[in-house]
Amino acid sequence: MTKIIHERDKCIGCGACASICPKFWDLSEDGKATMKQGVNSEGGNYEMELDNIECNQEAADACPVQCIMVIEK
Repeated sequence: MTKIIHERDKCIGCGACASICPKFWDLSEDGKATMKQGVNSEGGNYEMELDNIECNQEAADACPVQCIMVIEK
């Protein structure tokens, strides 16, 4: 199981995650990235848990402000 955490308040809306991994990421109307299947957690972060990481590691690696974290459980 892998946990993906998005610190949305740090997002600058570059769109790299949505371009690399459109199945899980999109740009919202406010210009910031949105985790499509994410759940709002404490502290304003969004989280999701996946069995298969798919393209999320590439999205995290491409983020210029490193606001996407991939944590293997």
